[in-house]
Amino acid sequence: MTTTLLEPGHAANGQTASATKRVLLLKPRGFCAGVVRAIDIVKIALETFGAPIYVRREIVHNRYVVNELAQKGAIFVHEIEEVPEGARVIFSAHGVSPAVRETSIRRHLNVIDATCPLVTKVHFEAVKFAKQGYSLILIGHRDHDEIEGTLGEAPDATQVVSSAEEVETLQVPDPDHVAYLTQTTLSLDEARDIIHALKVKFPNIVGPHSQDICYATENRQVAVRNVAHNADLVLVVGSTNSSNSNRLVEVSRNLGTIGYLIDDSQAIDPAWLRGVNNVAVTAGASAPEILVEDVVNYLRQNGFDNVEELEVMPENVRFGLPPEIVQAIGSANGINSVSVL
Repeated sequence: MTTTLLEPGHAANGQTASATKRVLLLKPRGFCAGVVRAIDIVKIALETFGAPIYVRREIVHNRYVVNELAQKGAIFVHEIEEVPEGARVIFSAHGVSPAVRETSIRRHLNVIDATCPLVTKVHFEAVKFAKQGYSLILIGHRDHDEIEGTLGEAPDATQVVSSAEEVETLQVPDPDHVAYLTQTTLSLDEARDIIHALKVKFPNIVGPHSQDICYATENRQVAVRNVAHNADLVLVVGSTNSSNSNRLVEVSRNLGTIGYLIDDSQAIDPAWLRGVNNVAVTAGASAPEILVEDVVNYLRQNGFDNVEELEVMPENVRFGLPPEIVQAIGSANGINSVSVL
């Protein structure tokens, strides 16, 4: 359902709504196609092969999701060396470096790759630019799993920058032969400012044919941007290590609306709600809907009886399963050939 966005202080019937406590439930929110795919891969692997199934790093950056999968038999490890030789391991949605893949081969691991296809696209671009001799500037957060994996594709040719200020200190062999890529979960504003600084410093810099920031990250930011002016407070459901969730809070605060990142309703400080009439609720791309429902129920119990779902744009992206798990399912079911959706 698409709901027309309201001017501050007005209800759908045109009457003043200042005394009505509202929840503005943003859509799209929550799981993106890459997250759905990654979680499905773990669940299907557990059902097909049985526990334990090892997963390198958190399959997606959400504590609730990781705990739920761990209860089903998934064992999360930080490094690939922690996986017993010959065992089955799943790479997280954030991708891995070639070094991790090589180690997996040496250890005779049965690999299932849950890397988001949009992250894989960035990896391919890094390889392409490096082969063409470009100095590569990777825009993102150094401590993020996605950046670690992408950087590993061409470490000798790649430098990571996290702010426009860092661009000033960049040194490259040939300023006329530079390319840039971005982490898929950046703030649109953040990426724009850094790219602008790069273009000022390197006028002939080239980038990807289409932006690397993923559709879900962009859509959720656009939704917050469109609704923040109608809200006194924005609550973003997501874990603290979720890059795209943190960016949603930043978008709200940059627009002058107070925003907080919360794992669930238990993280809400009642003081935040004092004097507040309109609370916008959204969720990062790795946060499950059950946690959003938990937050909405909490707000209902605290006087926010009017819940309006505001659909800013439709979102119907789906990704197929990776060949290795499709083939495994086919073999388990006695099917010779299964096509990837």
